[in-house]
Amino acid sequence: MRYRLLRSSRLLLSCCLLLLSIPSFAAAGVPAAGEFPPSIALGKNLPGELVDLQQRRGKVVIMTFWASWCGPCMRELPVLAHLQSVVGKDALEVIAVNWDEPRAQVVDFARRNRKLDLEYVLDSKGKAAEAYGVKAIPLMFVLDQDGRISAVHRGYSEQSLPGILEQVLALLPEHVRTRPAQNTKTGSSG
Repeated sequence: MRYRLLRSSRLLLSCCLLLLSIPSFAAAGVPAAGEFPPSIALGKNLPGELVDLQQRRGKVVIMTFWASWCGPCMRELPVLAHLQSVVGKDALEVIAVNWDEPRAQVVDFARRNRKLDLEYVLDSKGKAAEAYGVKAIPLMFVLDQDGRISAVHRGYSEQSLPGILEQVLALLPEHVRTRPAQNTKTGSSG
């Protein structure tokens, strides 16, 4: 009996040690809703400027990790670009962080999709992807006006987008939600 008890205690201890050695999702540095995002620059945009989320405080930000080979990403980017154009960049900004593609490929995509007025960010060294725990895409972070993560959406489908858009709209101040839609060509009301 004593032998069984000792053996089961060792087994329990071994299991606990094994569980402690497996990195948890939170321990891997994946920011969650309610937290502030990592304080790192995401990478450079196409003109070559560093993009930092802290500079976007005061507006709602959608940051999505994407790649040109990702079907759901290709369906979401036009929806997000349209939402940004209707709401206005003064209140909502979409930042599209490319995941693991060469600069030339991202530049080519942006040229072919000029109507998508998004801020494309190149994460050429994978620092942003690592900081945000990107293992698969699509992966979207929605930040409130204070710069805090309001929602994280992983591996969502096209059918999820209306619900996500409702969450984003709910974060906007009342005066932005009730103003006329922005003109998609000039950025002015009308």
